[in-house]
Amino acid sequence: MKNKVGYGRFVKWALLVSDVLLFVVIYMAVAWGMGRSDMTGHWLAAYAAVVMGVVSYAFIEVHELRVLMADKIALKALRATIVHAGLFVAACLIADARLPWTVFVVLYVSLFVALFAWWFLSRKLLKMVRGVGFNYKRVVVFGSGSAARQLIDEFMSDLGYGYRIVGYFDHAPNALVPETIPYLGDIDQALEVIEQHSVDEIYYEQSGPDGQRDLEKVMNWADANAIDFFFLPQLGGASIRPMEVINMGKTLVLSVRPNPLSYPFNAAIKRLFDIVFSSVVLILSPIILIPVAIGVKLSSPGPVFFKQQRTGYRGKSFNCYKFRSMRINAESDSKQATSADPRKTRFGEFLRKTSIDELPQFYNVWRGDMSIVGPRPHMLAHTEMYSKIIDKYMMRHTVKPGITGWAQVRGFRGPTPEVWMMEKRVEYDVWYAENWNFMLDLKIILLTIINVFRGDKNAL
Repeated sequence: MKNKVGYGRFVKWALLVSDVLLFVVIYMAVAWGMGRSDMTGHWLAAYAAVVMGVVSYAFIEVHELRVLMADKIALKALRATIVHAGLFVAACLIADARLPWTVFVVLYVSLFVALFAWWFLSRKLLKMVRGVGFNYKRVVVFGSGSAARQLIDEFMSDLGYGYRIVGYFDHAPNALVPETIPYLGDIDQALEVIEQHSVDEIYYEQSGPDGQRDLEKVMNWADANAIDFFFLPQLGGASIRPMEVINMGKTLVLSVRPNPLSYPFNAAIKRLFDIVFSSVVLILSPIILIPVAIGVKLSSPGPVFFKQQRTGYRGKSFNCYKFRSMRINAESDSKQATSADPRKTRFGEFLRKTSIDELPQFYNVWRGDMSIVGPRPHMLAHTEMYSKIIDKYMMRHTVKPGITGWAQVRGFRGPTPEVWMMEKRVEYDVWYAENWNFMLDLKIILLTIINVFRGDKNAL
């Protein structure tokens, strides 16, 4: 095997050093700004910097993982901040350093914000560098089945991930693989080709009658030549579900990971946030409720609020509340609103465009029927219809429905006249349920607020 220059490790260490320097700047700024000269003239300052280096190294995957969403970066930044705070506060207690609690609050709020911003920015910069042809990994793929082709599509979708596909090996060329990906031959030709191209990573999808024998051969060869090896399980559509490997003696078992909100601690955090957020909104609601109620009453005869049965958590129905935006009609429980729907009032059109009609659902959140963030609740008639024709549709009900959701901020809001639109919405809803974290909720709320002020063409 030819020697490969590991430029990536220099980038990694440069980023680790930058994390420590960032902390030192924040630490000194807080000490100077709050007039705490005792923070800089004490051994604790050096200790805090060293601890930052250790913590940064513990979270090194932030710099190594090539696909990582902003909410996951924020979550890791929060965890890193908490770990450092715990170690530093413990040292202060041992050293009897009498720092007021305000110093710790300012220091660690600043650290979290700066760490998240820097990690996010550094990843963007690395993507730009990789996109123009630097700091990339050479990979080859064994097999050309559905899992291998899906992986190739992911690699090709964004050059900023930093992967260059040398080609693929299989028993014969596959017309379904993009023409830009060279066919390199079968496994008997693989080892020589891989040596010639100084491959960094191998991705293997088992295929053919000799798949198990070939798997062991390639895996052993990868180990002997210090090449990272990855196995691609053939799971079809189920492959989008988060899984984890469990060792049953000498047997490896893939286990479907439970939804994050199935854990009591995560569910408690989400519910606490829902209660606090909805309580604040409800307390302030008269400021908006009174003028909106007058507007609804003047727009057309009927009640101020519209109540409709919708599908909620685990398929149970509940009464979902909205400000009434339509004239009283017989199709409200079966027909979705359209852009030129004659049932809407002029004032109702304004309520829908600004999403003000959804505000009464904070009462649903406070009651526990809904969450601030989650899949949008559908009419019972639509649940019955789509559950029969869309795979995994009912999985969206494994979490509480929300006022806003991942599908909505990704552009799938409003009517779904074609089945593929609902399929895409369900895909995003299921992804949210299986990948929930608190930072993701905050991200969705922020994007929702931005869309409200920017205007959403799908708000009908």
